[in-house]
Amino acid sequence: MPGKNIYGKMNSIRRPIMHAARTVLTLVLLLGTMTGCYAGKNEAKPEKAKYIFLFIGDGMGASNVAVAESYLSYKAGKIGGEQLSFTKFPVMGMATTYSANRHITCSSAAGTAISCGQKTNNGYLCVDTEGNRIESITYKLKDDGYRIGIMSTVPINHATPAAFYGHNKSRSAYYSISKEIPQSGFEFFAGDGFLDYYGKDGKEEPITDYLTENGATVCFSLKEYEEQKAESGQMILCQPSSREQDAEEYATEEEASSDLSLGEMLSTCLDFLGEEKPFFIMCEGGKIDWYAHDNNTLPMVNDIIELGDAVDVAYDFYLAHPDETLIIVTADHETGGAALGGPGGTSRRGDNVYWDVFKEYSADDAMGFDKGKKQKLNREANIGWTTTGHAGGPVPVYAIGKGAEKFSGRMDNTDISRKIMDIE
Repeated sequence: MPGKNIYGKMNSIRRPIMHAARTVLTLVLLLGTMTGCYAGKNEAKPEKAKYIFLFIGDGMGASNVAVAESYLSYKAGKIGGEQLSFTKFPVMGMATTYSANRHITCSSAAGTAISCGQKTNNGYLCVDTEGNRIESITYKLKDDGYRIGIMSTVPINHATPAAFYGHNKSRSAYYSISKEIPQSGFEFFAGDGFLDYYGKDGKEEPITDYLTENGATVCFSLKEYEEQKAESGQMILCQPSSREQDAEEYATEEEASSDLSLGEMLSTCLDFLGEEKPFFIMCEGGKIDWYAHDNNTLPMVNDIIELGDAVDVAYDFYLAHPDETLIIVTADHETGGAALGGPGGTSRRGDNVYWDVFKEYSADDAMGFDKGKKQKLNREANIGWTTTGHAGGPVPVYAIGKGAEKFSGRMDNTDISRKIMDIE
């Protein structure tokens, strides 16, 4: 049968062709897989930003930010819509803040979580729950060749700034924590002096003497800074009002008149660190928390605005180095449970906030108000406060620049340093 013979001959020809085709396809696929594996192993890991700014508004929860922006809107003649510069950043996330042993964290445990990427107990500072020392992102970055700057509107040995250089089972061991500054090797510190200036018992040598004896340069004004910066390997810039004394929570208006703003501290830090080498700067608005503890609305708003002004300094730097700079703004926790709309309002209670009740007062005036006066003004303004302590809600995270996309969405505060280091 001729047809059958033809079919058989065609099959005999087709089989080796198909076999050869399958062999070629297999080789192509195998080569592609090998090439993909090779590329994956040798693909360059994205580099972290050269210039890193981490801003922490102590106690600055989302509701505290909302109160500040409501005030800005009032000053602009609007109901709403005015923004702090950092709330305009293109990336926004939220971070949970609980500590290892409490639903509601303290500043040292939160500072440790942000700085070290690990939870610890309330009251502990850069040690784990067993008291073992853990490493801050600052030490890791220092090993990578970064220069380090740490600054705050509160004392340099207070919980949040201390969480980026110190280690102790007690956040209140201020003198011992301060003594870690020289051995850190970090280049720049600034803040409102030191707590326990003469030690907890008042009998130790002044902490600034110890720091100077161990290689640091301690200055109490921009004039002193300018005179000594060229010869300094480690600069500590203290507020003029903190010279030769324990730092106080509230300086008098006269004492504070020559003190530096947070933006001025940051500008000085940038001057000292320069741009040649990479740097990491932690910049804290620490008194936001203090005023929120007091439910003192105007000073809290004023210090959130001051933090925003410091962020503007970093943003100007970012504009000059957009492909190399990362700016993150967050909080360690929220304080006060602030609300636009307060319980217990009287004749003015309703759906508006009445900022005009504060119009004859400045933030400095408000720092002298007693508890009754603060409560009366808050009621009349329809601004609520639920506590004089911390609150346990998640806090906002704002970011812009190189790697900012990693800070979108929900995270824990322990994720922040890992995202900066790109070790998620």
